[in-house]
Amino acid sequence: MATPTMKFLNLPSLILPILLLSHRASGAGGGIASDTLSNGGNITDGETLVSTGGSFTLGFFSPLGVPTKSKRYLGIWFTASGADTVYWVANRDTPLHTTSGVLVIDTSGSLRLLDGSSGKTAWSSNTTVASTSPSTVALLLDSGNLVVQEQSSGRILWQSFDHPSNTMLAGMKFGKNLKTGAEWSLTSWRATNDPATGEYRRVMDIKGLPDIVTWQGNVKKYRSGPWNGLWFSGVPDMDSDFKLLSVQMVDNADEVSYALNATAGTPSTRMVLDEAGKLQVLVWFPTSRVWRSYPWVPRDVCDEYASCGAFGFCKVDTASIPLCSCVEGFSPVNQSQWSSGGCRRDVQLECGSNGTAGADRFMVVKGVKLPDTDNATVDTSATLEQCKERCLANCSCVAYAPADIRGDGGGSGCVMWKDSIVDVRYIENGQDLYLRLAKSESARNRKNVAKIVLPVMASVLVLTAAATCVVWVCKRRVKRRNRDILKKAILGYSNAPNELGDENIELPFVSFGEIAAATNNFSEENMLGRGGFGKVYKGTLGQNIEVAIKRLGQGSGQGAEEFRNEVVLIAKLQHRNLVRLLGCCIHGDEKLLIYEYLPNKSLDFFIFDATNKYLLDWPTRFKIIKGISRGLLYLHQDSRLTIIHRDLKPSNILLDADMNPKISDFGMARIFGGNQLEANTNRVVGTYGYMSPEYAMDGAFSVKSDTYGFGVIVLEIISGLKISLTHYRGFPNLLAYAWSLWIDGKAMDLVDSSLAKSCSRTEALRCIQIGLLCVQDNPNYRPLMSSVVTMLENESTPLSVPKQPVYFSYAGTQGTAAENTSGSMNNMTLTTVLEGR
Repeated sequence: MATPTMKFLNLPSLILPILLLSHRASGAGGGIASDTLSNGGNITDGETLVSTGGSFTLGFFSPLGVPTKSKRYLGIWFTASGADTVYWVANRDTPLHTTSGVLVIDTSGSLRLLDGSSGKTAWSSNTTVASTSPSTVALLLDSGNLVVQEQSSGRILWQSFDHPSNTMLAGMKFGKNLKTGAEWSLTSWRATNDPATGEYRRVMDIKGLPDIVTWQGNVKKYRSGPWNGLWFSGVPDMDSDFKLLSVQMVDNADEVSYALNATAGTPSTRMVLDEAGKLQVLVWFPTSRVWRSYPWVPRDVCDEYASCGAFGFCKVDTASIPLCSCVEGFSPVNQSQWSSGGCRRDVQLECGSNGTAGADRFMVVKGVKLPDTDNATVDTSATLEQCKERCLANCSCVAYAPADIRGDGGGSGCVMWKDSIVDVRYIENGQDLYLRLAKSESARNRKNVAKIVLPVMASVLVLTAAATCVVWVCKRRVKRRNRDILKKAILGYSNAPNELGDENIELPFVSFGEIAAATNNFSEENMLGRGGFGKVYKGTLGQNIEVAIKRLGQGSGQGAEEFRNEVVLIAKLQHRNLVRLLGCCIHGDEKLLIYEYLPNKSLDFFIFDATNKYLLDWPTRFKIIKGISRGLLYLHQDSRLTIIHRDLKPSNILLDADMNPKISDFGMARIFGGNQLEANTNRVVGTYGYMSPEYAMDGAFSVKSDTYGFGVIVLEIISGLKISLTHYRGFPNLLAYAWSLWIDGKAMDLVDSSLAKSCSRTEALRCIQIGLLCVQDNPNYRPLMSSVVTMLENESTPLSVPKQPVYFSYAGTQGTAAENTSGSMNNMTLTTVLEGR
């Protein structure tokens, strides 16, 4: 750090004596502490303050790409990543156009940023202290907060955390001070290289229930949904999204705010309102020295404010396409103009029409983000039943919901909406909304259903038949050509295409030119990763649809076999916990597969990384375990085929934006027909550690082989340890370590330390026991996945006592098993301990 020194600047007479005093003090052996600017001190361009722990730096900077003398700002940034990650800017709207800037504490106790060439003030903290007050100092804390405080008492007079720019850090507040009128909010930068006040603001709206709103100028763009006692209703996974931060909500007579508090030992995290109005969560990875961005809100088109208009409900389908709809008792005003039209009632409310206030009824709409509460009244002391009665007694009340979902009986408190509701979307783990309908609506629906359904069905059939006749010939030819190409490609290198049979494979074909354009001609920047069968690229097809494209290695026999398996199997499988195959391409020797793009990469990226593991708390890991089990159950039992995956491992478990797991990579999968229970192969393929003993040693595989791999993954998710980790704490591998802890009654010692605060002891112990049941040596002792799902979903289901697993110890490289025709594994030996430790 450069030591602050005296600069001879053209400054007004008020400041000059202060600088001279500082110069004399420094010359007398005094000086300024590295994190402190004392009364009478100064910081000039090129000099910095650095917090005690070295985490943050205050100094002058120019944004990336902006000439140094063009625009100079005073800001605070993360020391490790430099001035490219400025989180707070003092003079964001009044840049200096010279490098002669200087920061001082003036005689009134205020921080002042001066233009040294003109003497004008570019920014001031406007701190006012009494003339009798002790001297003041400015201190840069290791939290990133710049404070002006009384030197003797430490009383804070001003702090940068009360004046955020576009970034929120741990320790900062967001909301409103009801006593002073002060607001803690975020404002976007004008551009990535321009910190001037942008057009987006993120503020706490305290009309009705507290709600976080993003504004673009005077237009409301996004709402988090009202606070419900646990989270903001449109962000039910808020507690799991803030893996590295805990949320503290305050709602009292003095202030309405929430604060983010850092979890001990976790990496630096910041939340940034970007120039497009989106909130990004960024996490610092010290090993690679990069910030990784995790887009948070808005998540999709349904998060756009009032996208479906009054009484309209928005839902994103499985193809990520937003759909507006009306609930029972409502019809669209204009199908093409949802945002302005919304829905209208089919039957008007009967309140007051016959002098009976209770003539109407309520319909429960489940799993939604609650409507905007700007037009709602709130009573936190009422019960839910009282809320219903009050709404019925008020003819303008159209819906109600509990204000606080904590506790039993559906929650407490009362929120009542007047005249209309707006900005409602369906969301996983959403709340219940009680929507008012006319009592006669049910009778009308029953009466009219016969009149409406039959004519409509007849009309649809006629129109469908006519349309089919027009396009039938063309579609038939295209489908036949594509199917023939695909079958020819598969039969060309498959010795056993029996699974395909004579069935049609309805899989979209994409041209090689489209794929090349989508991946920027398969550029390195677009590459997501590589594996034994080729490389995977990120691309954008059609209407900005993000996809992952697997380019199989040319001339690879295994790649060709994988192509066949993926096309035959995944194209006909549909389950929320399986990755979706969207299309394919055959172009000469090129074979490419197009999948849905999953932004959170694979499971191993999180659980085995010292930093990333904090992003997966226990509820999220438990959700992932259950999701994998449901996906396997579908493969083994619920799909029309019985499919053995044969290569389950964390790198083949992909995670979507909500951290839902999806099983991928079916290149080694096999299909069982009829009542077939087991098969043998001379070609043992898979990954050491995840292969069951009978498969690794004898080539025998069944659904229980996948059960074994699942058990290993469960223990890895819980512990954060790799199965390939040898000689851990004196044990040959993870299975031996887990078994020893379980036998000794110390199973909780297996749980990753990053889960200390979020872990449910009951769930963790149950999962450990299930994992050990799944990795038992004898496949007959391992449970079917149907039983595993039941065990995970129902805590009352009794668990049997697992038997000791066998342990594999490895010699040589860990990786995918090569072809084995001799029945033995050259790189593997089998060991077992007859008695538990």
